[in-house]
Amino acid sequence: MSPDTIEDSKISLPRPPVVTIRSAKPHDLPDLKEMIAALAAHHNDPAAITPEALERDLFGPMPWITALVAEADIGLIGYAILVPLYRAQEGQRGMDLHHLFVRDGHRGHGIGQHLVSRAREVARNAGCGYLSVSAATGNSAAHRFYEQMDFKPRPVTGMRYMQALG
Repeated sequence: MSPDTIEDSKISLPRPPVVTIRSAKPHDLPDLKEMIAALAAHHNDPAAITPEALERDLFGPMPWITALVAEADIGLIGYAILVPLYRAQEGQRGMDLHHLFVRDGHRGHGIGQHLVSRAREVARNAGCGYLSVSAATGNSAAHRFYEQMDFKPRPVTGMRYMQALG
């Protein structure tokens, strides 16, 4: 075959969108709220989050969470929320990957992996010695994903008790 023939036989495939993983910004709040509601609906959970609560917890005087977003030319297509943890008996900081979400139509292209990689980087930069995540008992797809990302399954023992502080 001549080089011309090889060129002529190429198939033009659509390129996946260029995705940037970055820290959330105040103008991301509406899309972030909408994606949080979508993840809650996926798990049959109510979504009472408000833009005001997100703004307080991400950008207020005492930020409580860190959010990373996956942005493509069409807008935000995924996010991760990180929450600090602490093992007092070990004096060790950790970070909980509290939420990880990629919109329908964008899953299976490595976006979740990129969000987890950036979450690791954020945790390391915060002086954390570990990153943890949990997945529902029957969510085998999430279990496989996290195990492929080198998370090690650890049994959860005991009960967690809560008390409203209203």
